[in-house]
Amino acid sequence: MEHELQRPHPSTPSAAASMSAPSPAADRPPQWIRIGAVEDPFQRAAELQRGLLERPAHISPKYFYDAQGCALYSAICELVEYYPTRTETAIFERHRDAIARRLPREVQWVDLGCGDGAKSWPWLTSVQARRWVGVDISPEWLSISFTAGARRFPDVEFTGVATDFTRPLDLHAVLEQRPEWPRVFFYPGSSIGNFTPSQALVLLRSVRAHLGRDGRLLIGVDGVKDKAVLEAAYDDAIGVTAAFNRNVLRVVNRELDADFDPRRYTHRACFDGRHSRIEMQLVAQQAHTVHLGGQRRHFEAGEAIVTEYSYKYTRESFSALLQEAGYSHAQHWSDERGWFHVFVAAP
Repeated sequence: MEHELQRPHPSTPSAAASMSAPSPAADRPPQWIRIGAVEDPFQRAAELQRGLLERPAHISPKYFYDAQGCALYSAICELVEYYPTRTETAIFERHRDAIARRLPREVQWVDLGCGDGAKSWPWLTSVQARRWVGVDISPEWLSISFTAGARRFPDVEFTGVATDFTRPLDLHAVLEQRPEWPRVFFYPGSSIGNFTPSQALVLLRSVRAHLGRDGRLLIGVDGVKDKAVLEAAYDDAIGVTAAFNRNVLRVVNRELDADFDPRRYTHRACFDGRHSRIEMQLVAQQAHTVHLGGQRRHFEAGEAIVTEYSYKYTRESFSALLQEAGYSHAQHWSDERGWFHVFVAAP
């Protein structure tokens, strides 16, 4: 159901809504933009090596998503245990009209971590989007989303920004190409949970700085719930998540010319109630030494590599984070069990 956070303030259509429609976008090819925040191979290798040499060793979850990792993640989203995707989808389907009323019309729809873009497509119709701006570290995903989106929405402009938005986000030049259209930033899937709260605060502030007066943030956030439910979602019975987690070691081997043997590691997912987060790890089954691009790293039996944090929020704790990030007010929707939260936040 919908809940008001702080003072209700329905958004009003931008002045752009009264402007005459631009010519169809079908004749304009998708625009590709690369921002310097995308790492070069040397930066990636240095970051990866540095994290693995630290204690505890860690790998950023952005390295999960090679072709095999993407396929495994798609399979995870279909698992019985993995509730976030279907719960968020159900909230969107049930409350789409109410949510859309809180968003401006004739917008630039900015899809953060867009993947294949499929989560955006129903919203482009709901808000009469003029432009879709996909933001992803993977040019391959952007190509997939361009192909699907441009075929489905010939009158919408498509722009892809290949960048790593875990680094400082700067899309001002891209969005100012169409200053007459308000902005909606879309960040579904509780991906915000992969950031620590302090990192999430930085990202939320950066998004707010891009919204202008009439923009909005539409974001999905996973909720705190029973420990058994949370841990099962990240450690399914048939081992898909375990395969997904181990696959990151193959990515490391390619990036660093390393010699990890994924079979030497077991997958572990545990909920840390003190920090309100799931922690995914790869645990060494026996002592061994790994070569990492000219460096050596010894792992003891039982030593863990942290591969992901996934922070969980109550409605109140995420509302407080939005307020700390400078948002003036927000609306909230959830499922009947309160397992997942959707917020529309205004600057």
